[in-house]
Amino acid sequence: MIPYRNPALAVEERVKDLLARMTLEEKCDQLLQTTIGPDVNPNNVGDGGEFRPTIGSILSYFGGVHKRNEFQRHAVEETRLGIPIIWGMDVIHGWRTGFPVPLAQACTWNPETVEAGCRIAAKECSAEGIDWTFAPMVDIPNDPRWGRVMESFGEDPYASGVFARASVRGYQTADPSAPDAIAACLKHFAGYAASEGGRDYSYSDISARKLHEIYLPSFHAGVDEGALTLMSSFNDVTGTPAVVNRYLMTEILRNRWGFSGFVVSDWDSFRQLKAQGFSADPEKIAIRCLSAGNDMEMVSECFKLLPELVRSGRLDAAIVDEAVRRVLRVKFRLGLFEHPYTEERPLETTALLPAFRETARKAAQQCAVLLKNENDLLPLNPDSIGSIALIGPVAADAAALVGNWRGNVDPATVPTLADVIGEFFPHSRIVTAPGCGFESTGDDGIDSAVEAAHKADIILVALGEEWNRSGENCSRSDIALPAVQRLLLRRLAALGKPIVLLVTAGRPILYPELEPCANAILHLWQGGHEAARACFDLLTGACNPSGRLAMTFPRSMGQIPIYYNEHRRARPDQGYYHDLEESPMYPFGYGLSYTRFTYSDLTLTNELVAGVKVTNSGERRGTETVFLYLSDPEAELTQPVRRLIAFRQLDLAPGESGIARFELDKMRDLAYTDPNGERIFEAGEFVLSAGGLTLHFDCR
Repeated sequence: MIPYRNPALAVEERVKDLLARMTLEEKCDQLLQTTIGPDVNPNNVGDGGEFRPTIGSILSYFGGVHKRNEFQRHAVEETRLGIPIIWGMDVIHGWRTGFPVPLAQACTWNPETVEAGCRIAAKECSAEGIDWTFAPMVDIPNDPRWGRVMESFGEDPYASGVFARASVRGYQTADPSAPDAIAACLKHFAGYAASEGGRDYSYSDISARKLHEIYLPSFHAGVDEGALTLMSSFNDVTGTPAVVNRYLMTEILRNRWGFSGFVVSDWDSFRQLKAQGFSADPEKIAIRCLSAGNDMEMVSECFKLLPELVRSGRLDAAIVDEAVRRVLRVKFRLGLFEHPYTEERPLETTALLPAFRETARKAAQQCAVLLKNENDLLPLNPDSIGSIALIGPVAADAAALVGNWRGNVDPATVPTLADVIGEFFPHSRIVTAPGCGFESTGDDGIDSAVEAAHKADIILVALGEEWNRSGENCSRSDIALPAVQRLLLRRLAALGKPIVLLVTAGRPILYPELEPCANAILHLWQGGHEAARACFDLLTGACNPSGRLAMTFPRSMGQIPIYYNEHRRARPDQGYYHDLEESPMYPFGYGLSYTRFTYSDLTLTNELVAGVKVTNSGERRGTETVFLYLSDPEAELTQPVRRLIAFRQLDLAPGESGIARFELDKMRDLAYTDPNGERIFEAGEFVLSAGGLTLHFDCR
């Protein structure tokens, strides 16, 4: 048997053998990715690329398993070496079964929930021939105007790293060659979320220290978990475009972290180097991008010039070989050489299974954040409510519950709030009205909605973003809900009825104008397939809200950027806006429950094991997320006021107590990162905090 075809051999042996058999053209073709046929990517630069059976990858193809296998057959059976194609797709928060958007998933503070959602997404999309997802996005945003906050895990680097690991485990499993495993892709490497003003693709001015302290740790965590691929970024890093940034992709990613997979560029990013003022010369672009550490080019086709550049002596063939080696390594690890084809199975046997939907329902329950509950209005007792008005543009809109980047989710299969409310309030008279459109310029529907709500005992007001108002290229100058929705809420509040505000969004929104108009507020996010049922599970007390914010909610646009882990500064009691309260509207980690939790006995042993006692002092079972923060009062380099170093969840019955324990590591948890990316420990005083308790300690 030819060595590279022998699955009994080690991957590196197979790669070495195959690489030695390849021509220069065959090698360079492995570094190309194209799209075939209809494509839904909003950044598409054409109707589809040229199909070459020796090509490395195809993405964004919706032709079905049969057509996928047909293309694959050309590659495997009709080319000299039979190298399979890897099929990529943006599978961001589910494939057929929609899960909450990633920012919402982070608000669960449950890595198992995140992993379970990615596991199901991998099962569904692999059954349709997808080998590789461009997820998770582990960029760290602190500007909610940026549309892609929905794809992130929030503003904290440590938490994003935890969820990056969970995502990689869910997509790839312990064995990436398993039939229902797919390759993960950490993106965008690096600093994409630092774009000025929250405008997509804009300049980012990142100091060396901030790069290592904020923007790289989540990538490092994902690499450490075994992510097979990364995606380079559109942005530049302090003047150097990420796609030509050798320091990022070679010095850090490969030399320091030991990453052995491959790096793919973002959509058409090589050609965007002309717009960025770097170069308009495709040959220079090809040389610099490959030499910096990009291994595969998405769509833009500069790498088609590589064979001639090698022959002319302008490009070292060894650089090409190394990139090809990394691509082949991933293909072998995915088992594509042994199993290049996808079995054609009926969709009803692979997708939207009852167990998948139930998992999505639990995720939607866990991510929703209770922001207000005046006089314990919630939970509602279905037996005591004679009539309910469900008002607002989200009430009967399925797409808004799913959000953007929804994979292959069919909104027709997603139940709306209006569809399921009767299941939870079978004895109540229910009236439903939109009241307005998402961004209507008129108020024609408000009067009729107010009239419909006039006779109700309680009003559920379902407001939010339209499904495509968060996501890529969806930056907004104002994160307040549209004026017509705010008017609808004010008109309904004037009735003097109890109001529960339900908000569906892919980002933080402004609440100061909304909060006084509602007795209770539940921020649902974009919760996916079972968001509606999860909403009523929470409203009726079938489950207790446990979501906690993974991103700070500002009071006004003028507070942006605002984030919990700001650095210490001079005159800390001064320098704030004179016309605005200093604190955010809702801080990082905020979220209410139907019960109460009491903290006591924050301790730390000499072995650096921290513990805190948490008691459910209320009357309902509930889940509490215990956040452990560290402060370093004195250091050679300024430190954040506090930073998250660990979190744990405790599920407690009424009256029950539990101990959240944390094993700390001096270099991991007490040290800080310098501008070179080195961890520095300074002996001295530190402060731990959890649940309003603080503990000062010395560590030498």
